Amino acid sequence: MKIKGIKVPHKKHTAGLAPVRIPAPKLVTIPMSMHIGRPAKPVVKRGDEVKVGQLIAEADGYISSPVHSSVSGKVQKIDEMTTAMGAKTSVVVIESDGLQTVSETVQPPDVHDLASFVEAVRSSGSVGLGGAGFPTFVKFSINNDKSAVDAVVINAAECEPYITSDTRTMLDRTDEIFEGIELLKKYLDVKRFIIGVEENKPEAIEKARGYAGKTDGVEVHVLPSVYPQGGEKVLVYNTLGRLIPKGGLPLDAGAVVINVTTLAFIARYIKTGMPLVEKCITVDGSAVKEPKNLIVPIGTPIADVLEAAGGCKGDPAKVLYGGPMMGIAVPDLSAPILKNTNAIIAMDEKEARPPKTTPCINCGACLTNCPLKLDPREIARAYKKNEPEDLKTLCVDLCMECGCCSYVCPAKRHLVQTNKLAKAVLRDYLNKQKAEKEGAK
Repeated sequence: MKIKGIKVPHKKHTAGLAPVRIPAPKLVTIPMSMHIGRPAKPVVKRGDEVKVGQLIAEADGYISSPVHSSVSGKVQKIDEMTTAMGAKTSVVVIESDGLQTVSETVQPPDVHDLASFVEAVRSSGSVGLGGAGFPTFVKFSINNDKSAVDAVVINAAECEPYITSDTRTMLDRTDEIFEGIELLKKYLDVKRFIIGVEENKPEAIEKARGYAGKTDGVEVHVLPSVYPQGGEKVLVYNTLGRLIPKGGLPLDAGAVVINVTTLAFIARYIKTGMPLVEKCITVDGSAVKEPKNLIVPIGTPIADVLEAAGGCKGDPAKVLYGGPMMGIAVPDLSAPILKNTNAIIAMDEKEARPPKTTPCINCGACLTNCPLKLDPREIARAYKKNEPEDLKTLCVDLCMECGCCSYVCPAKRHLVQTNKLAKAVLRDYLNKQKAEKEGAK
C-alpha cells in the first residue's frame, strides 16, 4: 500500500530547456533569513568591498545557516525587509561591480571524517533546495551513531506543476549527484540509496538508471505522478514503507532525506569550495513570455528574473515563489531570489482569479484526499470555535500545507489557509501551556 495523492496538471513546459546563467544584477538584496531557524548575523558593514563566495553573515545558533555574497561589489546598506510570509528580516544590499570576482576564501574544504564533512556542509550555507530551507548539515548530524540510519532517500520527485529545476539537475548534473552519493557512503557509512522520481520524467529516470547500474547500493524508484509525492513523510513511506512518527524526523525512521539538487550542490562544494550563492530556478506561468530555467545569483530581484525570461505579457496578476500548490505570493517584484527558491511562477488575470467559495456540502473529498488522512472540515470547525484542544486531537500540527484539500474541494473553500491559521492557534495555546507549567515550578 502507498500513501495516496491527487492528480494535478504537470505543465512541465521547461523540462527540455537547459538552464541559462543570467548576468549579475546591478543590486542584490540578500536576506539573513532564507532557512528554517534563527536568522544569520551580518559580519559586513556599509561600504565594505565584497567578492563572490565571501561570508557576509554567520550562523546565529545551531539551527541557522551562514550567508555568502552572490556578487562582487560594495555593500550599499544593511537594511530590513518584510518577507512574503509577513515577517521582518535584516538584509545586506550589495551594489554589483559586474565583475563577479571570486573571493580568495573560496577553497575546497578539508574533509576527512564525519565531523569535518558535517562542518563543511554547515559552512557551505546549504539548505534544502527543494523549497523547505532546512539547514542541510543538521540532517547529517547523527552524533556518530551511524547505525541509526540505514538508507538515504534522494528526493527527485518534483511533484509541483511547472517546476523543472530538479529535473535539470538530474539531466545536467548526474555526475555530481553520484559524487554526492559516494560522499554520503563514505562519511555516513550508509549502504542503501534510493532515488525517488516521478514517472513523468523518463529522460531523467533513464540517465539515473544508467549511473545507478555502475554504482553499488543505488536504486531508482519510479513513483506514480501524484501530488504531493515529494513530501518527506509521503516519500519515505512510498520508498521504504516506513512511517515517520508524529513530531519526528526521517532519522526516527532510520532514513536521511535529501533533495537531489542539494546533494549535487554538496558534491560541487566539496570539490570547489564555492558556497551557495546561486540557484537554478524555473520561470513559467501564463504571464511569462518565454518560460525557461535560469541560473540566478541569490538576492536578484524577481523583476530582473522575469525580464531574463522575455518579460511578461502585461502586468502579472500574481507572482509566486514556488509552484501553484504550495507557492507563496510575493508582495512586489523587488522581492529577491532566495536560497530555497526553486521557481517563479507569474500568472495572468484568468489563471490567478480565485474561484467563488460556497458552503461545505460535507462530501468528504478533503479527508479522502489528504495524504495524512487529516479532516480539514473538523479542523475548520474547531478553528472557527477557537477550540485548541480539539485542534490538538485533530493533529492539525501534522498538516504539511500541501493544499490537496483546497484543490479537491468542490465548494472551493480555503481549507489549507484555515489549516495554517489553526496551526498558529495551536502553537500559541501549547506555548502558553508550557509557560504556565514553567511558571508554576
